[in-house]
Amino acid sequence: MAIGAHAPQAPGLGGAVIALLLVIGLILGLAWVLKRLPGSGFRQAEGLRVVASIPLGARERAAVVQVGGEQLLVGIGAGGVRTLHVLPEHLPEAAPVQLPSFKQLPDFKQLLAQRLRKDS
Repeated sequence: MAIGAHAPQAPGLGGAVIALLLVIGLILGLAWVLKRLPGSGFRQAEGLRVVASIPLGARERAAVVQVGGEQLLVGIGAGGVRTLHVLPEHLPEAAPVQLPSFKQLPDFKQLLAQRLRKDS
């Protein structure tokens, strides 16, 4: 009798591919179900939009919410959400955030050389 004759065989490549496809199918199926559940966080409510928000503390924030044609200043905290003010005029649209250009960044090679000269 040969050594290792009774050792279990490792699963083949086909079994690994089937298991991978099963996991991917399960993930896609759960994502599909979550999209269709009411109250899932994936869809934005129609006619409701957060215009601006700012943290005021660890668990409190103030937000301007647009509901239809009105904008409301609301306070959000552990006790719930409370309307603080109905804005008579809409807030101006915020400018889009611009990322810094890589051309404006200093040259890393030069900065490293300067730093190494200072330390020596």
